[in-house]
Amino acid sequence: MDVHEILIPLLSSVAVTATGGALLARRARTTAAMRVRIANSGEQVVASSALPTRGVTRSIERAASAVSFGSPSAKLREQLARAGYYSPNAGSVFLGLKTLIFLTSVAGLTSLLLPLGFATAPTMAIVFCCAAVFSLIPNIVVKARRVSRATDMRQHLPDALDLLEICVSSGMGLDTAWNSVSDEVRGVSTALADEMALTSLQLRLGGTRSVAMRNMAERTGVDEVSSMVAALVQSERFGTSISEALRTFAGSMRERRSQNAAEAAEKTAVKLLFPMVLFIFPAVFVVTVGPAAVQIYKMISGQL
Repeated sequence: MDVHEILIPLLSSVAVTATGGALLARRARTTAAMRVRIANSGEQVVASSALPTRGVTRSIERAASAVSFGSPSAKLREQLARAGYYSPNAGSVFLGLKTLIFLTSVAGLTSLLLPLGFATAPTMAIVFCCAAVFSLIPNIVVKARRVSRATDMRQHLPDALDLLEICVSSGMGLDTAWNSVSDEVRGVSTALADEMALTSLQLRLGGTRSVAMRNMAERTGVDEVSSMVAALVQSERFGTSISEALRTFAGSMRERRSQNAAEAAEKTAVKLLFPMVLFIFPAVFVVTVGPAAVQIYKMISGQL
């Protein structure tokens, strides 16, 4: 059989397979993009793979609520709201998680340390100290989430104000523009979009604009959001141009963001000083001075 008779069908099959694979890959990419769009627009229910995670989360919440003691204070509820936990039982779940982690840590550490034969009193003291430290994990998580949300809102608030100013200047009402900006911002800042959507919900439920925006400032705890709310409330109260107030405030926010970036750049040199002294300088010192030190040591040893 000639080589061409084998090579031509082989190349044809490879070409057909590659073309079919490319078409299937394009179709899968298009389907994935459509699914992402549907999920972002809220028209798709939660996937079945997320159901076990939700069940585990609910089980943890039930166990934490069962072992919680006392009622959460107003300050704790405020801190949890600023971290994004708006559920009415968030405070009880938080206290219950702390208690659950403490009891689990005591039981686990006791079962590990007591069989080693150490004295009971020092061992239990160590166990309770370690369990108390482990019970601070929910506090650390809530604080980290609170700081992350505040940083995210500070970063994207000037862009949201620019969009809001453009919408208002084009003739849209403030409430309609607020809803449109909330939908647009969701792609880059979920925290800011959620806060704006919650403010819109309070307005639709009959609350006044000033009260709803002040509630947003209290929930976030971000100074920039409080300043924005104050500017909008004063503009509405005194009848001044809202678009002009938004334009002026957005400009000041961009200037402040540039100043913060310049300040962070100035701090970089000081922050780099410590790793340079601790890690880079010793290595350079050993490489440059090491051979000379070895030669000096050999000379001294030879003379002695």
